[in-house]
Amino acid sequence: MDPDKVRQQELFPAMRRATRSHRRPASQRLVFPPRSRHTTGLRPAAGFRQRLPETSYSEGFGAPEIWHEPVGRPEVEFVVEAPGEGYLHPVTTQEVAERIAQLPQRFRSKLEIVQFSRMTRKRALFPCYGMQWGTAVYLYPIEATLVEHYVRPPRPEQLIEARMYGGQWQPAARGWNLVWTADSIRDFYLNNVLIHEIGHTVDDRNGGFVDRERFANWFAIEYGYRASRGRR
Repeated sequence: MDPDKVRQQELFPAMRRATRSHRRPASQRLVFPPRSRHTTGLRPAAGFRQRLPETSYSEGFGAPEIWHEPVGRPEVEFVVEAPGEGYLHPVTTQEVAERIAQLPQRFRSKLEIVQFSRMTRKRALFPCYGMQWGTAVYLYPIEATLVEHYVRPPRPEQLIEARMYGGQWQPAARGWNLVWTADSIRDFYLNNVLIHEIGHTVDDRNGGFVDRERFANWFAIEYGYRASRGRR
């Protein structure tokens, strides 16, 4: 076997995505990167927050992010990277810190790092707004136009989720657009994406992808959407 691949497996033996993981300890799971950007500018049919199953990894797959070693940080630390040309970070570190502070303490103890990651060509191959790995949550930038382009129409649950936070799906000449405003995308990131990924850090009971994703979705609704609307 290629020595580099052997070394890679030694370095990342338990690396995986938190939302679509097989059974591994919660501290070792990985949720994979940002929304895809097709070469024509349109996202593929599965390009709405799609997280690919672990079996889609190749043998030589490398870590898509910087690993932040859990060291029991008393406060959440922030790492901010430039979003990349044509992209922007829809929330600020202060907004994220304030939103995290609103969560019950028991849900904050396993979160040590929030990283605002940059968009790269490699990361743009896969669709996702956020990622969780160990005690870190990674938030990805969105198009500076606040308009996302897709090939096929959204599924019913995608329509509902976007509408909950003020996003609007609109038919376009080539595919469909998901249109946000500065306020609606901020709401979506703070009360859905962020809380969803934090939900994975606190989920130490579920092992399979379906159960873990179901828990994170529930967590985002209960402690993100409903809490932000005063419905808890």
